[in-house]
Amino acid sequence: MNAHVPAPNAPLRPLSVRLATPRGFCAGVDRAIQIVERAIEKFGAPVYVRHEIVHNKHVVERLKAMGAVFVKELDECPDDRPVVFSAHGVPKSVPATARARELVFLDATCPLVSKVHVEAERHHAAGRHIILIGHAGHPEVVGTLGQLAPGAITLVETEADAESFERPGDAPLAYATQTTLSVDDTAGILKVLKRRFPELPDPHKEDICYATTNRQDAVKALGEGCDLVLVVGSKNSSNSVRLVEVAMRAGAPAAYLVDDASQVDWSWFDGVNTVGVTAGASAPEPLIEALVDAIRARFDATVTEDDGARETVTFKLPRLLTA
Repeated sequence: MNAHVPAPNAPLRPLSVRLATPRGFCAGVDRAIQIVERAIEKFGAPVYVRHEIVHNKHVVERLKAMGAVFVKELDECPDDRPVVFSAHGVPKSVPATARARELVFLDATCPLVSKVHVEAERHHAAGRHIILIGHAGHPEVVGTLGQLAPGAITLVETEADAESFERPGDAPLAYATQTTLSVDDTAGILKVLKRRFPELPDPHKEDICYATTNRQDAVKALGEGCDLVLVVGSKNSSNSVRLVEVAMRAGAPAAYLVDDASQVDWSWFDGVNTVGVTAGASAPEPLIEALVDAIRARFDATVTEDDGARETVTFKLPRLLTA
């Protein structure tokens, strides 16, 4: 990337830096990472982890260095070592297989994802066909689809899918959503579904999680007043990708997703007076701090923190780690 470092003793150009609040880790991510760390402390290395525990390469690399081994499926795990399931949730067949093999396993599924699973089962037990709004192939969607028998849930990704969805027979309908979606995109899909199926009941509580909603609200504020928005997060992180989209939709002339400061192209800052900085729910705060330090090295930066929702949610660790 373009180094764009000022010459020694050259005056630095003024730049306003706005930090979004909230940003970075949410309670579900924090819990999932702690589960892997505590498991390594309790059982020693290696501890196996099915899929990336959260979608952030820096987090994954740090846990690998501590003794975590990331695998795609349980058949890659030996019988005598513990395994952790990722924060995104797993199909029911995965813990069933682990029990059959008598593996020690820890489920790091975010409790808000588990809530969606429970709701899907409740709807199914009541005889409803479930429409799941989400992205095909995302681990969270794979996990939710895998809570019930094939055919019990239909995945809808777009408004066009919502228009073409056909009710199976005369079954009553219900819907659930992936927890990391764009609030606005989901509202558009729901508008189509409710026009076509006015009887469609709302979930007891919104499925898109509080952390996703709060971070999107915070980045909307950045998009309205910044010339450039940088989102720290990995490309396979759904909620991070959504933040870039939300920033652009809110009016930011440019917005980019970067894993860390090394991925910044400093030519992006040409003509920029105000830059907004935020991070997806799986990005650690030190990456944001390093990005701000890199900006300070190149500009006479005035850093301010936006007002936003203050998050106090915490989730308990599994009993196996606290006993």
